[in-house]
Order: sequence, then C-alpha cells, then structure tokens
Amino acid sequence: MIISGIQKMTLLDYPGKVATTIFTFGCNFRCGFCHNPELVHAEQRVVNNEWTEEAILNFLKERQGFIEALVVTGGEPTLHSDLPEFLQKVRDLGFLIKVDTNGTNSQMIKELRDKGLVDFWAVDIKNSYPKYFATVDRAIELEEIKKSIDLIKTGREDYEFRTTIVEGLHTPEDVLAMAQMVEGAKKYVLQQFISRDKLVNPEFVGRKSISEEELKSLAKECEKWVKKCEIR
Repeated sequence: MIISGIQKMTLLDYPGKVATTIFTFGCNFRCGFCHNPELVHAEQRVVNNEWTEEAILNFLKERQGFIEALVVTGGEPTLHSDLPEFLQKVRDLGFLIKVDTNGTNSQMIKELRDKGLVDFWAVDIKNSYPKYFATVDRAIELEEIKKSIDLIKTGREDYEFRTTIVEGLHTPEDVLAMAQMVEGAKKYVLQQFISRDKLVNPEFVGRKSISEEELKSLAKECEKWVKKCEIR
C-alpha cells in the first residue's frame, strides 16, 4: 500500500474507541469538495517514507493496550490489492479495524468480510443515483455501489453510511433518495460540508451545506427508510 499519512491518535474516527488512522494514496473519484487533494491528484501526491507498513505495525505493537483500533481511510483503501495482507497483520496484533470506502470495489469488500478482517465499515454515499457521475466526476459502475450497499447491510460487522451535504450538489430530494438507496440500514449520517482553502476542485472553496435546521428536518424524514439518521 502507499501510505501518505497517519493520525497517531483519534477519538473520532472509530466510534467509542481510541484509534490510529492511516491515509492511503489514490482514489478513483474526483469529488470536488474532497478535503484531501494530496491523496487524489498524482501531481500533489504525498508519500510519507517514514510510515511504511512495517513502521505502522511497529507503532501499533508498541501501543497495545492503549490504542484499540486502526482506521484505514484515503483516498480509497480498497484500490490497494495488498490491503487484505496488511489488515491480517494488524488483526494478528489484536486490533479492531475500521475501513472507510466509497463502495466501488465490492469484490474487495467481500474478501475482507469473508476473511473477518473488518469490524466497522464507513461507506460514503455521494449522491442520488442520477447525480452520481456528476458528483464524483468519473464514470463508474453503479451496480458496484449497489452490491457494496447490500454486502454491508447484510453483514455482521458494524457500519454506517454517510453523505457530505454540499450546496449546489445535494437537494432535499437527493437526501431522501439516498436514504432510500440504503433502506433498512441501521445508521445513516448526514455530514455538513465545511469548506477549506484546498479542495480537489477549487470551485468548491467557499460553498456551504444545507442549514442545520433543514438537516435535522431531513434526518427525521430519512428515518422513514433507515433505523437511525444522525447529523455530524
């Protein structure tokens, strides 16, 4: 895997656990509102040579009993064919594992599930199906997204589906459509977009999210299709 960075300790990325988060390089999406252009654009690629897989494993080994979990995010971690091998080594050390994914590699998701290598999934739902291509700025197989949603919902692992709500990209109707896409899910999270100075597409700098009050109203509506809808 190409590891671009590490957050040595976080109380936010794995609910209820003290975790370490690593960031893998490379993504098959180009969401303009993404906060991590250095993980997406080849010309901005950042590789932290200090944090090899071996270094990550040694770091975790030294913190057994304090760090409880490893979160693997990106970029898109499932693009890396050696992800199962690496996660097996993390599992052998006794850590919980969370993987953040955009859901475009159902085969990798199934492999990780079959091998029991993930305890928590966070799956990003980018938009309603008719707007998916425009939102991710790439031609993708929507069937892969659907397969991944079904795999996650029917697994034994904990999970959440989540969407970052961005002005000009998501309407209230889109939000309700996405809740229907993950119908029956135990948890769906609506995340407020917060602009930064550097995004994958500079045109998104300065954009806002739907207001918190409107998100709260939408969250209640979403619970017609999902068991729980939160705002983050």
